[in-house]
Amino acid sequence: MTPDWAELDLAPELIHVLLEKGLNKPTRIQQDVIPLAMDGRDIMATSPTGTGKTLAFLLPAIQHLMDFPRRDSGGARVLILAPTRELAEQIGKEAEALCDAADLRCLTITGGINYGSHLEHLEKNLDVLVATPGRLLDYLRADSFSAEHVEILVLDEADRMLDMGFRTPVEQIMNEAAYLRQRLLFSATADHSTLAAFGKLVLEKPEVISAQSPKRERGKIHQWLHISDTLEHKKALLMHLVRSFSGRILVFVRKRERAHDVAEFLQQQGFGAIALEGGLPQAERQERLKSFSSIKQRIMVATDVAARGLDIPDVELVVNFDLPRKGDTFVHRIGRTARAGKRGTAVALVEAHDAEHLGRIERYMGERIERRFVPDLRPQYKFPDAEKKKKKKLKKKAKQGKATSAKPSKTGKPKPATKVKKESPKKKPQD
Repeated sequence: MTPDWAELDLAPELIHVLLEKGLNKPTRIQQDVIPLAMDGRDIMATSPTGTGKTLAFLLPAIQHLMDFPRRDSGGARVLILAPTRELAEQIGKEAEALCDAADLRCLTITGGINYGSHLEHLEKNLDVLVATPGRLLDYLRADSFSAEHVEILVLDEADRMLDMGFRTPVEQIMNEAAYLRQRLLFSATADHSTLAAFGKLVLEKPEVISAQSPKRERGKIHQWLHISDTLEHKKALLMHLVRSFSGRILVFVRKRERAHDVAEFLQQQGFGAIALEGGLPQAERQERLKSFSSIKQRIMVATDVAARGLDIPDVELVVNFDLPRKGDTFVHRIGRTARAGKRGTAVALVEAHDAEHLGRIERYMGERIERRFVPDLRPQYKFPDAEKKKKKKLKKKAKQGKATSAKPSKTGKPKPATKVKKESPKKKPQD
């Protein structure tokens, strides 16, 4: 039976905030992490997106601040680092709600905002700081921020942080934290090539937790794919999907230029659509997210800047217009729908050159995505089977290797390779 919040020894003030949000019971990752974190253990936790990782580290960290109130004023005692501005802002909102209930001060710092706007707040008494590593390091170098009071450090989406080159800033911030007592490292995937090594570097005898979504949760995302021949064919399939769904639609593409191109195409077809990509100014990105969240614009076309951490309510459909190269990125993308116990749909539009990526994604998920066809939009060309191609290639290599190896003799010993006798050039007849 799933325990309730009170069984996790959380303060009534915090439980009240959770119940007000309609969160009546902890998720699997919260059940596993909170008791160990409240015991002061270092933790390395992996859990798919949308399973409640944010509260899994916020609740024990804020409970610690309530159980051990500070005696003197000073800097932040809990530091939470996130790889992207959007994720940091989302964590900041949840932290503020809990901190208000606990009479604690919280601040969120990201890039893309005027450098001086945070300085005044950093000089005041602070309990919880949520930040992106790059901007925080700027303040650290300028002596505008000190990490010496940090007791608990949380690294959220640590795999993404490594991919974005934030390892050095994280190490510099940790070196500054003289009184650091606990480190919590969270990731949506455990198969990152350097994540384990990074964990060994920053954690001390950690509890390793892997909480996968139960099958009933994964089953809430209804998935299928459409094979497409060309970009024009793919756009026609996208139009079919847009007309088939009435709620919010999130379309993922690989590049910034493609995001604007697809958004403009949808606008020309009479649909409210906006593009979200990393090159936009922060104020503009926030405005576009707000527009999509309030459903002023029903469709958002985004690069992977929106794939991690964003909790946009009631996304009915996720479309992978461009297939990602990695399986974990695909899972992060489709995880933007079917959140908070609701159901959702995810559809991939796959071209021939995506066959290898599709094979990799299906192996990562351990299942084959259903193929569907729209009667008037059937593909004209045969789609390559990546698995058959791979097996054929391996079979050919094995056959070649067998042919070139020495044949065994009757005694069981391999025959020596046959020497080819080189003929001497014939002498020309003399005149």
